[in-house]
Amino acid sequence: MSDRSGDNIYLLVPIILIAALIAASVIRSPSLISVSGLGSAIVVSAPLILATYALMATTLAGRGTIDLAVGPLMALINVSIIQLVASDMVTSPIGVFLLAILIGCTYQLAFALIVIYLRVQPIIVALSGYLALTGINLVIQPRPGGVAPMWMDGWGSGETLFSPVLIIVALATGAWLLFTATTFYSNLRMMGYDERAAYTSGVRVFMLRVGAHLISGVFVALAAICYTALIASGDPGQGATITLQAVTALVLGGIALSGGRGTVIGALLGALTLFLIGYLLSTFDFGAIQSFVTDLAYGLILVLSLLLTLLVPIIGRHIAFISPYGMSVVLGVIVGGLLLHVATRGQYAQMAAGVAEPGDYFLLAPATVQPMGSGWALGLAIALGLGGLLLRAMVVEARARRLGLFLYIGIALMLILVLWAARGGMA
Repeated sequence: MSDRSGDNIYLLVPIILIAALIAASVIRSPSLISVSGLGSAIVVSAPLILATYALMATTLAGRGTIDLAVGPLMALINVSIIQLVASDMVTSPIGVFLLAILIGCTYQLAFALIVIYLRVQPIIVALSGYLALTGINLVIQPRPGGVAPMWMDGWGSGETLFSPVLIIVALATGAWLLFTATTFYSNLRMMGYDERAAYTSGVRVFMLRVGAHLISGVFVALAAICYTALIASGDPGQGATITLQAVTALVLGGIALSGGRGTVIGALLGALTLFLIGYLLSTFDFGAIQSFVTDLAYGLILVLSLLLTLLVPIIGRHIAFISPYGMSVVLGVIVGGLLLHVATRGQYAQMAAGVAEPGDYFLLAPATVQPMGSGWALGLAIALGLGGLLLRAMVVEARARRLGLFLYIGIALMLILVLWAARGGMA
C-alpha cells in the first residue's frame, strides 16, 4: 500500500494553483472577498466538493471504479425531491434527507453487487448507470422547473458566511477526516492498491467494496441536497458537467484513479481549484462560447493533471524537503497580504464614483460592490491561517507525540504579526 506521507507531495499542485487562482480572481473581481461573495462561493462550490468526496470513496476501492454516474445520480435525487415535495409526499427536512440517502445508497448498493457477483467491469457498470440515470431523470422531469422545499428558502442565497450548506460541508469533511483514522479506511486503501494482497491478508474485500459504495451514496445525497438549495428547483440535465468536474478535481487532488492513493484534503483542494477556475473564467466575457470555453478548460486541466500525476513522483524526489503544509503557510501569507491590500484600498470607492481609473489591476469595470473592511479581511486571513495550522496539528501531531506543535504555534504567531504589520502599513 502507498505511504500516506508520500501522498502529501501530490498536494503541492493544488496548493500552488489555489494560491494563484485566488490572487487572480480577487484582482479580476474584488467582490469575491466580500461577505456575500464568500457566502456565494461556499454555496456554489458545495455540490462539487461533496460529489468529489463521493467519487473518492469508490475510487479508493480500486479496479478503476470511477463512478461516471455520480452526476446523473445527483440529478436523480434532485428531481425526485422536487417532484415528491410538489405532491406533498415528502415535506419535512428529515424526510428529504432520508429520501436522498435512500436513493443514493440503493443505486450504489446495486452498483457494488453487480461488480462483485456478476463480475462486470466497474467502468462498464458506471457507463451503463450514467446512460440509464440520464434517461430516467428526463422521464421524471422532462425540463428544469419546480420549487425547492420551503424550509430551504435562503440556503442558496449566499448572503452570509455561516449557512446550512457550510455546516453540511464542514460535517462531511470532518466525517471523512475521522473515517481516515479507522481500520476500514486502511483496509480500503490496501484493497485499492492491491486487492489480491489484501484478500490473502484476511481482508473481507467484498464487504469493503459494499461499504465504500454506501459511503459514496451518502455523500452523493448530501451533494444533491446542496445542489437543490443552490438552484431552488429541479434540473435533470446537470449530470455530465458535475461528473467531469468531480473527476478532474480528483486528479488535481492527487487521488489515483487506479485506487489506493488519495486524501480528503487533496479532494477538497481539487474541488476548490475547479471552482476557482470556473469563477475566474466567468470574469471574462467570451460571449456565446462562454460555456464551451469553460468545458474546454476543464478538459485540458484533466489531461494536464494526469500528466502531472506521472511527473510528481519524479519531481518529488528532488523537492522532498518542501512540505506542502509549509508551502500553504507561505502562500497563505502572500495571498493574505493581497486580500488585505484589495480590501483596504480606497481607490475602489473612487472608481465606483467614476473619479479614478482602474489602474494596473486589469479590472473589467469599476467595482460596484463595497469589499469588506480591513477588520473583516484581517480576521478572515487569521482564521484561515490558524485553521490550517490547527488542522495540520490535529491530523499529524496527534499521531506522533513530539514537540512539533510548538513549531506550528510559533508559525501562527509569526503569521499574526506579519498580517498585523501589513494592515498597519496600509492604514
